[in-house]
Amino acid sequence: MDFTLSADQEAFRDTARQFATERMLPQAARWDAEKIFPDAVLREAAALGFGGIYVKEDVGGSGLDRLDAALIIEELAAACPSTAAYISLHNMAAWMIDGFGDDEQRRRFLPRLCSMEHFASYCLTEPGAGSDAAALATRAELEGGHYILNGTKAFISGGGRSDIYVVMLRTGGPGAGGVSTLVVENGTPGLSFGKQEQKLGWNSQPTASVIFENCKVPVANRLGPEGHGFKIAMMGLDGGRINIGACSLGGARACLETASRYVVERKQFGKPIADFQATQFKLADMATELDAARLLIWRAAALLDAKSPEATQAAAMGKRFATDVGFRVVNEALQLHGGYGYLKDFPIERYLRDLRVHQILEGTNEIMRVIISRRLLMG
Repeated sequence: MDFTLSADQEAFRDTARQFATERMLPQAARWDAEKIFPDAVLREAAALGFGGIYVKEDVGGSGLDRLDAALIIEELAAACPSTAAYISLHNMAAWMIDGFGDDEQRRRFLPRLCSMEHFASYCLTEPGAGSDAAALATRAELEGGHYILNGTKAFISGGGRSDIYVVMLRTGGPGAGGVSTLVVENGTPGLSFGKQEQKLGWNSQPTASVIFENCKVPVANRLGPEGHGFKIAMMGLDGGRINIGACSLGGARACLETASRYVVERKQFGKPIADFQATQFKLADMATELDAARLLIWRAAALLDAKSPEATQAAAMGKRFATDVGFRVVNEALQLHGGYGYLKDFPIERYLRDLRVHQILEGTNEIMRVIISRRLLMG
């Protein structure tokens, strides 16, 4: 058991930290306030290898592992959790094509995804199928060499802006075994989008419903065999949960660092509030919980890289703990700022709004508890 990062991992982390500090942080507040999708900066990130972090190198990917990705995502999220989370979701969709697509599909879609010339979205949730994802109702009927799609996906990051939609839909009977995965390209007749959702946070990425009305998609766009879609989706979510936990780590770490500086400067009752033991203990607890969350995320990433049967449970544990701790640390950092923390002049409130949704998406934290408890009770 070695907790020391390799020289390569330190290099990935440092590259991501420098990019986040120089190219993301100065603009993050404006992206949030004006709801800007920073496509040019995303393509700069892709030029550093962040558009296909764990896509194989033969199609333009970086060929890195899940721990490498967690390190990168944490650093990017320290500047802008919303943008870092979109990079994670884009990578999840690209990985699904890389891992389950045939050679023709990989070469057709992935080079432009890895460069972020094209952007990708992951489409699982529906208006009537959130936590109960296996109940999804979007249907694909086979007609000759095409599927005819009808249904709606909800809360899709990149909805209306992405070029590629990796969609889970029903080709068979009820339940998980009737679900398949198709790649739907923007511009396909019958594909449309709902209004852009007005959200509490995550404002640097568009979110909209994805609507299929007799949408005709070639059979050649199916990933893997029919009936394997739910398995593919869940495997994607294992990595996505690790990354969203890493997003919470990055945002919370940035707020802890900001609060640590602020309490030294802020004076009350004739001395810096850092001199009060209540402040010191609060900072100590924040740092300790954040480090514990990071270790859980790293362990989950290592288990996923090792293809361990424990990886799904570990990812659920890491996601649940890191997103709960991350939000709590940001909230405590806001409290340490007092009334100033509530103002948009300070960055804490942006991180608070962005991190709140991490406890809901990629499987709610209640569902993470279901996954963990089922594993325990199965023995």
